[in-house]
Amino acid sequence: MRAKGRQSRDRRVPSEEMVAESPSPQSPGDTTGQGRLAAFRKAEELVRRRPLDALALLKPLLDSDPDKPSVQLLAGRAYFHSAQLNRAERAFTKVVELDPSDHYARFVLGRTLQRLGRLIEARAQLRMATAMNPVPEYQDALGEVSARVALSRDD
Repeated sequence: MRAKGRQSRDRRVPSEEMVAESPSPQSPGDTTGQGRLAAFRKAEELVRRRPLDALALLKPLLDSDPDKPSVQLLAGRAYFHSAQLNRAERAFTKVVELDPSDHYARFVLGRTLQRLGRLIEARAQLRMATAMNPVPEYQDALGEVSARVALSRDD
């Protein structure tokens, strides 16, 4: 099968056509790996624009694969973008418990804690994320939270 003019060599990563042709992820009894992958991919596409739709697609995956970091991370992002911050915190915390070296999970957990107003906890997660992967986005977030903590101490 061809994907965008080139042959797909990795069978674990299906082409867009294969995902589009797979059964609807919400069909009853669609527990195939292909169906779950299609649901995950569609949820990835929707997470920022329509996070509640992404969560609906992820529901069966959360039920069948609750200890899969990728599923929890995507669910956490959907919760975050739909302002379900306590659920986002739980999902991101689970990812960190499953994979303590996941710097992105620590970053988004820190951002979630920041939005919840728990700045000290947010700063701790952002410090770890920045130490693991010192990219500007993480450094800026850490600086922002650290400044807010410093200002709150001055009050």
